[in-house]
Amino acid sequence: MAIKEHQIEVGKWQWFYRETKVESERPPVLLLHPIPTHSYTWRGVMNQLAEQKIAAIAPDWLGCGFSAKPDKRDFNYSPDAFVTALEDFIAAMELDKFYLVAQGYLGSVGIQYALRNSDKIERLVILNSPLTKQDKLPWKMKQWGLPFVGDMMTQDPLQVDRTLESGSGFVVPEKDLSVHRKPFLESSAVGRSLMAIVKNLELDKATTEISQGLVKLKTPTLILWGEEDPWLDVDEAEAIAKSNSSVDIVKLTEAKHYPQEHWPEEIAIAIFQFFRRKVL
Repeated sequence: MAIKEHQIEVGKWQWFYRETKVESERPPVLLLHPIPTHSYTWRGVMNQLAEQKIAAIAPDWLGCGFSAKPDKRDFNYSPDAFVTALEDFIAAMELDKFYLVAQGYLGSVGIQYALRNSDKIERLVILNSPLTKQDKLPWKMKQWGLPFVGDMMTQDPLQVDRTLESGSGFVVPEKDLSVHRKPFLESSAVGRSLMAIVKNLELDKATTEISQGLVKLKTPTLILWGEEDPWLDVDEAEAIAKSNSSVDIVKLTEAKHYPQEHWPEEIAIAIFQFFRRKVL
């Protein structure tokens, strides 16, 4: 199944997204990527889901990949700003009901969206994302928001390579790294946006909303977790799953922070089985 690339104007800004279309009665899956990459990270999962007759849409967040890079005077790069922008994108795509999959730092904004718009979410899947106040930005990412140091680091395209490989714990093929780093080679704006994202992530506030919301959420939810994540502890995910009967957890024993890069088949199978499961 070929993954198609599209662009759509939403308000003042242009969104880039990847899509697979299949004939199915199921609603599509909306896949939200982490930093410092973009929707290309979902390529393997999208192809695997298409084989199971599940359509998928993977946008590049504003400021990331090939979507618009708004000036921080027009877009403050806070979680609330991203949730509002995502609401606008979803409305423009005419998605009335859909599955939502979110991963990583910034993907956590997708969880906030789901908590605030649970009526639109058929089922929620969370992969290795910050969930509680114990979950902090790794030093590698925190530096991107520092004066002077962050300006230099976020303009280095090889930061993408180093972050993906240190987070995932495995070598990413050059053919894939070249796509991940391409936006950084095309414009300095993506580096400035990455710096703004890190500065305005409000992780303590966001994870408070997430941890409190997930224990009460009625939407069927699956936490898929790379158990060897060097930055986020599986214990926090397990505690949330134990606190709410609507939340299940599946652990990927060898995977780390970016499990979709190396375990797309296992992730797609777990998602498909979760979608097929009857709600009790």
